[in-house]
Amino acid sequence: MTFEPTFRTAGLALAAALMLGASPTVLAAATPADTLVLADGIDDIVSLDPAEAFEFSGIDLLNNTYDSLIELDPLKPGELIPGLAESWDVSEDGMTFTFKMKSGITFASGNPVRAEDAAWSLQRVVKLDKTPAFILTQFGFTPDNVDDLIKADGDMLTITIDKKFAPSMFYNCMTAVVASIIDKETAMANEVNGDFGYEWLKTNTAGTGAYVLRSYKPQDSYILEARPGYWRGDAKLKRVFMRHVPEGSAQRLLLEKGDIDVARGLTPTDVQGLAGSPDVSVDADMEGYIYYLAANQKVEPLNNPKVLEAIRYLVDYEGMVNTVLKDKMIVQQGFLPRGYLGEVTDTPYALDVEKAKALLAEAGFPNGIEVTMSVRNDPLRMEMAQAIQNTLGQGGIKVTLKPGAGAEVLGDYRARNHELTLQSWGPDYPDPHTNASTFAWNPNNSDDAKLTGVLAWRTAWDAGEMTAMVDAAVVERDSEKRRVMYEDIQKLHRDTSAFVTMFQEIGLTARRNNVANLHTGGTTDQVTYWYVTK
Repeated sequence: MTFEPTFRTAGLALAAALMLGASPTVLAAATPADTLVLADGIDDIVSLDPAEAFEFSGIDLLNNTYDSLIELDPLKPGELIPGLAESWDVSEDGMTFTFKMKSGITFASGNPVRAEDAAWSLQRVVKLDKTPAFILTQFGFTPDNVDDLIKADGDMLTITIDKKFAPSMFYNCMTAVVASIIDKETAMANEVNGDFGYEWLKTNTAGTGAYVLRSYKPQDSYILEARPGYWRGDAKLKRVFMRHVPEGSAQRLLLEKGDIDVARGLTPTDVQGLAGSPDVSVDADMEGYIYYLAANQKVEPLNNPKVLEAIRYLVDYEGMVNTVLKDKMIVQQGFLPRGYLGEVTDTPYALDVEKAKALLAEAGFPNGIEVTMSVRNDPLRMEMAQAIQNTLGQGGIKVTLKPGAGAEVLGDYRARNHELTLQSWGPDYPDPHTNASTFAWNPNNSDDAKLTGVLAWRTAWDAGEMTAMVDAAVVERDSEKRRVMYEDIQKLHRDTSAFVTMFQEIGLTARRNNVANLHTGGTTDQVTYWYVTK
């Protein structure tokens, strides 16, 4: 989808001396011709280890520094193409997958890519058991059995799973960042106390991607440098320089001046402010991010079904997309993004203050309730949070906002320490199970389960019968039957869960007009830098 008004402006430029270590906030020269300079909020980065990275900004970085066995085609979003494997197959019983590795590909270190590296990388994810490990462990892998189930033999990789799945679902999982192939020799050369190179890889890269990480300053910036001989063809630009600029208004000013090439965190207000500018264009793509409220079911009275229903009627969905979220969001009340198999597009909930007050009275709270809502401290989410705070207050729910940095808010959420939280979620692979398995699946709701990658667990919600429904849908090979199953799950989830699903994001990327071929990945949310030209 393209945001048709072409917005442009004149301007000076930023920053020379990228590689001299100067602070990006004080540089003031033209953006180098061989460097893509971007601004976005990157304070959500927790780790750059593919086995742990699970946040939007970190995944963007890793998508350009690592590759996987199977890739999504940046030029045809959603289409699977060969990555580090040249071919793959599945056995008749649907339980064993084989991959033939491409020859002649090297890591950034110069080490050759081997099936052994692929097996070790996937085994490592399971053994480290960080947040995104569930993408692989759902296939029956454990630290005890993974060495027997994922094996390398020459240039062949064999993966045996514990039950039949729709083969396309398994292949789609192999495109996730957590399935990135790491240079075993380099990682193990930096191993400390048997950590598989984990501490080192939190701030370094060891992949086959078009770029390597040259510099990373948390909550400040990172610099990627192109590596020659990339198997897909060398990156068109020598460097990518990402600046942490969380405020959309600041990004807009930098873009207008020419101090950055691309702004990825503009609010709709910022975009409208660019109207008529002669040197800037704005592209819009339907993205896979779903915005939602999660109510901790350990917290009373948020665990009361009537209270949850009242909250659903106290969000002004249409009002927000017509004002603070204009051109940035659409109303979406199913947990699957539009464009996925089994999408549900009807929106039965709308702002109804009197109905919500009646529901609170039925729940035993005629005088209302008080709740704290945590939210990442960036302009867009704060605008959303304030709008929600206002309409919840109209219905008798007094909300105290608790803003924080992305990593801080996520930390509380993953530790089940929130009350109500405003969050967003992006799919990990282009299959409906990616969201169903986290929003509507929770096989063990105990604190000890530590299913931090499962949103239902994070908010302490027992998914009940939906867990079995999700398990049945993921093994169904008939696409039409699968579609109906996911529709049924979403409708039940929408009406009975601890979540209030509200919006799907439209990605607004503003760029100087000399920038071309920046692919953001559409609903798969995998940004690609190596095709970009200036």
